[in-house]
Amino acid sequence: MSKFVIACGGTGGHLSPGIALAEALIARGHTVTLFISQKKVDTRLIGKYCHLAAERVPSAPFGWRPDVHLRFHWRQTQGLLFSLKFIRTHRPDAIVGFGGFTNAGVVMAGRLLGIPVALHEANRIPGRAVRVLSRVAHRLYLPPGVRLPGIRGVMVRHTGLPVRSEVARLPREVARAQLGVDPTQKLLVVLGGSQGAGPLNQWVEQNLAALALEGIQVYCVTGMGKGTAGRRDLAGQNGRPVHAWFEPFSDRVGVLMSAADLVLSRAGAGTIAELVHCETPAVLIPFPFAADNHQWANATYFEQQGGGVVIGEPLLATLRQEVLDIIFNDWLLNKFRANLRRMAHENSIETIVHDLEELAAGTPPARHLRHAPAPSVP
Repeated sequence: MSKFVIACGGTGGHLSPGIALAEALIARGHTVTLFISQKKVDTRLIGKYCHLAAERVPSAPFGWRPDVHLRFHWRQTQGLLFSLKFIRTHRPDAIVGFGGFTNAGVVMAGRLLGIPVALHEANRIPGRAVRVLSRVAHRLYLPPGVRLPGIRGVMVRHTGLPVRSEVARLPREVARAQLGVDPTQKLLVVLGGSQGAGPLNQWVEQNLAALALEGIQVYCVTGMGKGTAGRRDLAGQNGRPVHAWFEPFSDRVGVLMSAADLVLSRAGAGTIAELVHCETPAVLIPFPFAADNHQWANATYFEQQGGGVVIGEPLLATLRQEVLDIIFNDWLLNKFRANLRRMAHENSIETIVHDLEELAAGTPPARHLRHAPAPSVP
């Protein structure tokens, strides 16, 4: 059996697929150590996976502001030294990186010490970390149809993002019973990603009473440190009670998505993978300041594949009517779900696990992998 290091910290969108891959590798008898960041979101999410070995690696995000830039180089140097010591001691057979600022040190350490490296990019526009580090990688996993210019000699596989086993589609009545929501009323779930989304939280506050009058329950995951947790009781038509729930973080994403008629969300690759996995229609509002505007590219692909619709944040004033038009249109919701079911056909974890086993064992790559030339920009 082989030993793997998976660098996946910094955000829930990086850590969640790392956890999913780690559990799949462990189930096949391998040993895995997760490299995560020292941020609270990583501590909160990894806390429920006590069976997984995790190391908190010194790291910091990149930025051009002088103090941010200096801290980035200082912390990444610390991360490199930490990773060199760990790899020399434990000698993993392969290193996997899921993008983000925790990847640099361990990937470079792996390169220096001759450990094969695989990188996974989930966004439709590859991030800075993957663009730079792909030059020293042996494997590169990219979303279907995405190309990365300027790389040579890397084996490329097009596949999706691993999703944790507990994020699974449940029968709607089961999911709603677990949440304690009214099974006869529509349910709108609002997600802002692991960091939360202030504009979406504000939109909920501004439209909560109007949605209740339409008989729509709301379940809003606000993000840690944003908003007040608890249940609110509102008046619907003819005085019928309609409830809304607020919580800073949810360990029950699969339950939430399975219970929802419609999800309102940012467009991170992890959230989209979970929406597809749970076959849940969505209205996506991409974060307008995401690096390289990658959330807009993610959301546009989701819309083109028929999983839902995209609305730019400047058009939030039109969002309530859009939600009403979709959430009461059962024909359209069923069409979205059918399209999502088609999108969810590939088992990306199985694909990646088998390929990583070949990489760790030094087995020549399978025929379905190809060397990456210098392709054109997508």
